[in-house]
Amino acid sequence: MSRATSSAQFARAGSRDDQPIVAAQALTKVFKDFWMRSRARAVDNVTFEVRRGEIFGLLGPNGSGKSTTIKLMLGLLRKTSGRLVVFGKLPSDVAVKKRIGYLPEESYLYPFLNARETLDYYAKLFELDAKVRKRRIDELLEMVGLDAVQHRQVREYSKGMQRRIGIAQALINDPEFLILDEPTTGLDPIGARQIKDLILELGARGKTVLLSSHQLSDVEDCVHRMVILYGGKIRAEGTCDDLLTANSRTIIETDALDDQTIAEIDRVLRERDRGAISRVSKPRQRLEELFLDIVERARADRIETSGAKHGGATAAFLRAEDADEGEALIHRLIRGEEPPAPDAALPPTDERTQMPDAEQPEAGPDSGVIGDLLDADEPTPDAARPGPRPGADVPKPPKEKDVDRSVIDALTEENDGRDQDGGRK
Repeated sequence: MSRATSSAQFARAGSRDDQPIVAAQALTKVFKDFWMRSRARAVDNVTFEVRRGEIFGLLGPNGSGKSTTIKLMLGLLRKTSGRLVVFGKLPSDVAVKKRIGYLPEESYLYPFLNARETLDYYAKLFELDAKVRKRRIDELLEMVGLDAVQHRQVREYSKGMQRRIGIAQALINDPEFLILDEPTTGLDPIGARQIKDLILELGARGKTVLLSSHQLSDVEDCVHRMVILYGGKIRAEGTCDDLLTANSRTIIETDALDDQTIAEIDRVLRERDRGAISRVSKPRQRLEELFLDIVERARADRIETSGAKHGGATAAFLRAEDADEGEALIHRLIRGEEPPAPDAALPPTDERTQMPDAEQPEAGPDSGVIGDLLDADEPTPDAARPGPRPGADVPKPPKEKDVDRSVIDALTEENDGRDQDGGRK
């Protein structure tokens, strides 16, 4: 399929954009030994584009160049030749890093940290504030089914549980471009199904996802367009329908037929030189569907499990449902909308003004230093003069009973003939 055709088909899905997220032209990566002799040509003259808002599949057997291509996109490796840009910039540009989420083929996690500490560490790398970090960590742990074991150290997790926390860390910054390298490795069918649903939901939201996997059924269920690599070269490119549809055969699906009806259909086909029925079989459900159905029935019977849970709904910030209240208020003011009415649970103003002094709200702009200056020009009766603010350092006029008489007595000691003890000389 030509590139123009695939672009037109994807544009009908509502994700057309002039600038692709990733653009590679004649991309080549050659690994060399110590003597600078060519040792392996991992990527060989590869040209492709990942368009904004699409789910793109990168397929191929082991050693075909998938992981090398991904590392080139991330700036972890330097290309030998060709051109490669991500978000219109070189992969080595630090500014594009915060817009990317990456799940490597092997999850490299700190074993002495627990799940919450791991996510908090990665969130701090993206300079997220404490409130946002806590909310996103809670949502992601529930989403991947690790909220019940979030305080266990990562070294105690199974491979599938470590994979789940790896997926959560790849989403902590709400990335525009998500790169998943073998995301379902080590996951049970429930977790794999959840990851596929998440990928589809992110794609529907408009995020760009690059999926590299050996599980071809996972890719087939998710991607819009794919390339198949072998020996570092692209061997096929196109949508699933274009690459998988067999135009030489036709499948007709009906209700169950008896042998006599099938024989009659076969006779009609032979008479019209349309071939013959080559195979008759009953439809089978996929093994994944059967497995998930058994698990759902076990859950309905409330059977306990000690492993990771199925997980909750997709995190709210990934569904764009956690818009900041301050930003929402600014947008309302720009559009000229009235701000929301105050909470009816608050008492009226006249009731709040009658609260005891300890519960009074903080003074207005005329209080404090400015108020003292105004009071100096316009004397106020003592009964009506407001008291000092709590905590203010206001000097008090000394009273007679507070004066230290010893200083005065010492100064007048020679005049009245008294000693320090108060007696006469």
